Amino acid sequence: MHFSVVNEFIESRADAFFEIAIKIWEYAELGLMEFKSSELLASVLERNGFSVKRGVSGMPTAFIASWGDGKPVIGFLGEYDALPGLSQKAVPWREPLVEGAPGHGCGHNIHGTSALASALAVKEAMEKLGIKGTVRFYGTPAEENFSGKVYMARDGLFDDVDAALSHHPSDMNAATLLSSLAVRSCRFQFFGRASHASVSPEEGRSALDGVELMNIGVNYLREHVIQEARIHYIIERGGEQPNIVPEYARSWYYIRAPEVDQLESIFERVVDIARGAALMSGTKVDVEILDAMYNVIPNGPIAAKIVDNMRSLGVPELSEEERRFAEEIAKTIPIQTKENELRKSKRPGWERLIDKLIDDEVPEPWGDGDYMMGSTDVGDVSWKAPTVEFNTAAWVLGTPAHSWQSTAQSGSPLARRSLIFASKVMSLTALDLLTDEDLLERAKEDHSRRLRGRAYKPLIPESLTPPLNFWRDQFKV
Repeated sequence: MHFSVVNEFIESRADAFFEIAIKIWEYAELGLMEFKSSELLASVLERNGFSVKRGVSGMPTAFIASWGDGKPVIGFLGEYDALPGLSQKAVPWREPLVEGAPGHGCGHNIHGTSALASALAVKEAMEKLGIKGTVRFYGTPAEENFSGKVYMARDGLFDDVDAALSHHPSDMNAATLLSSLAVRSCRFQFFGRASHASVSPEEGRSALDGVELMNIGVNYLREHVIQEARIHYIIERGGEQPNIVPEYARSWYYIRAPEVDQLESIFERVVDIARGAALMSGTKVDVEILDAMYNVIPNGPIAAKIVDNMRSLGVPELSEEERRFAEEIAKTIPIQTKENELRKSKRPGWERLIDKLIDDEVPEPWGDGDYMMGSTDVGDVSWKAPTVEFNTAAWVLGTPAHSWQSTAQSGSPLARRSLIFASKVMSLTALDLLTDEDLLERAKEDHSRRLRGRAYKPLIPESLTPPLNFWRDQFKV
């Protein structure tokens, strides 16, 4: 019964849902600036009977839309932020829409719309079939840089959620048991004293020396941290011109590790190196926390149910239009890149996929006890409630995320196929969680077992507010 209601509802509105995804793809708004994208989603939910609260957790583009009453509470996570510099037309060759402008290189236009479609379909089924509970859409901005979900989790907005579902477009159909890396994002600001670099260098104290000495120290540190850790940085400010000893310089670091305790240990060592660099250069250093995220807590019962629903629905066949587009864009991805991307997925039997154009299988959940090398603010939600973010194939196999190819495909006919398939899968899984008490209980037991008694404590300080003007200041937009 669930299947027929969900299938009819989503199929009858497929064109409208895809139109929303394409609008968000065209808006291509950076994190915390997704004003058009968030309002589009919120207004559609509001028109369909959801109660919408906008501007939650100090973010104008964050919102919560709720429908129903009581338990269980099932949350859908929706993202809609784009990436800087990835503007791209929906064509199988490199051609920006606007040179240097943002683009949806991670497919968040599909992400947010699949959550929207699912929330509406589940409401329809609950009304028609008399199912009790609450369905809630979380509009979560800035996943790519400032982690809107972290602020929302810190503010307790997920505290009453029984389970949360999220869909991320990818080059695979999968609900894995992989975790992710916890991460800290921070700036190191060095303050020195300016002077003429040739006439009176002895009077100067170079802030840039502090930045460079810190970077050298961190690069030596790499030998003495766990091999799964990742440390990367850029120098944002390094002075004004060569004949002035730089009075101010700044670096931006990401520090990652599989577990929070490992992350914090490495972070403390990096801070010590920064202090040492300040002593050596005669400068002062200030550490500014920009962001921090937990690693993902996987969930076996929910992942298994998602796979069951994927298989029951069946992976959609490619249309001729979709196949032609896929074949052309696949030609732009070198075979070595494809092999590397497939290998990094850690999917058992990935070698069989090398000669395939697009993923037409639904594998068993894999990766329990292992992790992907990226980070996501879904991690913070997963510490609060049983959570799974699954994937459907919107891109040809081997497509690197955050590339012009992923941007192009996220606005192509392949995106529609992924969006509709994912929306059905997520809707059916949510209805299973609403109606199957045993499934929900097993999901909660699995969640508790994996937490091992650990409690969620936000990694960002209570005083930290979302950097609403970051991109305006960065690019003068």
